[in-house]
Amino acid sequence: MSEETTGTPAGPPTVADLDLGAALEAVLMVVDEPATEEHLARILERPRRQIADALRALADEYTVQGRGFELRLIAGGWRFYSRPAYASAVERFVLDGQQARLTQAALETLAVVAYRQPVSRSRVSAVRGVNCDGVMRTLLQRGLVEEAGTEPETGAILYTTTNYFLERMGLRGLDELPELAPFLPEADAIEAETLEGVPSFDPDAPDADADDTTTTEL
Repeated sequence: MSEETTGTPAGPPTVADLDLGAALEAVLMVVDEPATEEHLARILERPRRQIADALRALADEYTVQGRGFELRLIAGGWRFYSRPAYASAVERFVLDGQQARLTQAALETLAVVAYRQPVSRSRVSAVRGVNCDGVMRTLLQRGLVEEAGTEPETGAILYTTTNYFLERMGLRGLDELPELAPFLPEADAIEAETLEGVPSFDPDAPDADADDTTTTEL
């Protein structure tokens, strides 16, 4: 029956009226972790069994079609993944031009965090002899370091490296980091010297001087 004959404007379709397969595809395109069947059923207003059947039908359809992605049930939930057969293409795209993007300052700062963690920004700055605020922000944004609580004595935020750092370095754990001594045998002495030459500032302190003129390396 048309809108003209009923006199009632047709409203937009409800979630329950949407094509289930297409709706599942749309939702799964934006998830950042596997979505459970229960969650999808609640969102799309369908019985869980119907959701489960539709997901398996989609997964089979992608396999039959030989698509470059697949729908997997992982850790109790569903998510799209690139198909292993195309891993070389994905790896080349992800790594293209990425290996040498970190500046020398960023690499030095990352090394200090890796070997001194957990460590505050002020300590990193003291070891390097320059204000490392900008570089630390870059490392945080790239997921190579993360906040790990505060220092009891000063309240300064402490930083450690992340699992992503280990992945990029090809390490199973921090115990596989190369020994520092062969490369920097006087590490403690150098740190003591740099502490003497660094201006008295604490970038972690709440009332840190906003007009500090110490150069930030990016």
